[in-house]
Amino acid sequence: MQPIDVSAHLLSWYDHNAREMPWRVGPSQRLAGVLPDPYRVWLSEVMLQQTTVVTVGPYFRRFLDLWPTVAALAKAPDDQVMAQWAGLGYYARARNLLKCARAVTTDHAGVFPDEYDTLLRLPGIGPYTAAAIAAIAFDRPRAVVDGNVERVMARLFDVRETLDLAKPRLVELAQALTPESRPGDYAQAVMDLGATICTPKNPRCADCPVRGACLAQGAGIAAELPRRKPRVRKPTRRGVIYVAMRQDGALLLERRPARGLLGGMLGWPGSQWARDAQDAPPFAANWREAPAEVRHTFTHFHLRLSVKVATVPNKSAPDLGTFIPVEDFRPSDLPTVMRKVYDVAAPLLQEI
Repeated sequence: MQPIDVSAHLLSWYDHNAREMPWRVGPSQRLAGVLPDPYRVWLSEVMLQQTTVVTVGPYFRRFLDLWPTVAALAKAPDDQVMAQWAGLGYYARARNLLKCARAVTTDHAGVFPDEYDTLLRLPGIGPYTAAAIAAIAFDRPRAVVDGNVERVMARLFDVRETLDLAKPRLVELAQALTPESRPGDYAQAVMDLGATICTPKNPRCADCPVRGACLAQGAGIAAELPRRKPRVRKPTRRGVIYVAMRQDGALLLERRPARGLLGGMLGWPGSQWARDAQDAPPFAANWREAPAEVRHTFTHFHLRLSVKVATVPNKSAPDLGTFIPVEDFRPSDLPTVMRKVYDVAAPLLQEI
């Protein structure tokens, strides 16, 4: 292996190959003196956790249209923000987004702090996000280590431990390569390399700007790294969910508790999600079961939902939830699993 300056090679490659993203200030813009907006960096990084770039793009633009600054977001009603987040999943992120915006506005005069340790004390900001804001928004020499960067480091240094054991070492290796000059561009360069060339499967080693330094490529095992523990089979939970429509078209919805899965989101009343489904109707009615079940997968389990629908008199008083007038109901405000329920229930409601 020929010794090369990895950071210099990656920055040179990034200057000509940087991906264009709505939240990114590209290398040519940086050269012209344009500085990244910490609010945009933070918002994009929170949205990108567990979510793809393609999915995040429209949400990011919509959030900026509605709330162009952190102060504007801090003033936004919780319900409106949660509705705009619907479909991105991992809804605790949206709750923490509001908490963080309000903390920045209240405790930091609406200006994001530029130091890693101070950023880390803000609600919902962990080590990765704090490093990303510090490096990308403020050019602090902090290693920004996401899945792409872990993969690049594992291959560059031929780290053969399983990823769960190797993570601390990969962070140290990434930090050691982070340059004092242009650390924000460098962080994004490594991410882009992992996303476009040093990909999980079939890495394009021939096109890699740092292949001369890659120990795994030299050993012929780049595609095998990083190594992972065998996957644990996800359990399946089941439940029953109820979609009730009054004669005037109003639909019965409930807001889920603030903490827990889908916290703070609107949804249809239903049973607990457990190994076996148990009936738990919100009130007595002539419930009709849909022929198709709803299937959805969360991070730690698969979900199977039986859907029951009913039309009820206008005077119906449910034990839980609230009837929402039809003109105020938007399926897009629901989280993905609840939209799937509506898609199954809607044809039956039209027939009843």
